[in-house]
Amino acid sequence: DVQLVESGGGLVQPGGSLRLSCAASGFTFSTSIMSWARQAPGKGLEWLCTIYSDKRAYYRDSMRGRFTISRDNAKNTVYLQMNSLKPEDTAVYYCVIGLPVKNDSQRGQGTQVTVSS
Repeated sequence: DVQLVESGGGLVQPGGSLRLSCAASGFTFSTSIMSWARQAPGKGLEWLCTIYSDKRAYYRDSMRGRFTISRDNAKNTVYLQMNSLKPEDTAVYYCVIGLPVKNDSQRGQGTQVTVSS
């Protein structure tokens, strides 16, 4: 079975950093497109960034420069490094298989990120 397990979320002060991880299993991770998305309370699922098997990465304009997606194919893991966090970054963060990111896309259980002083 396909499994995506996110971790690394938590409470962080504005301006702080977090590194999220997503451990994948049950499919051929090394050739899969992987994305990160988030969902804030009362809002829809928002695509953040995507990384291809050759490690080309693409970002939502508002995330470029603050967030960095990476992957380790040997560990079947995709990462999201988040810097300069803002209160509006508060959301549940999901790793998602493929593109486009839709509500019915295959994703993990999510990890909560709360940015607050």
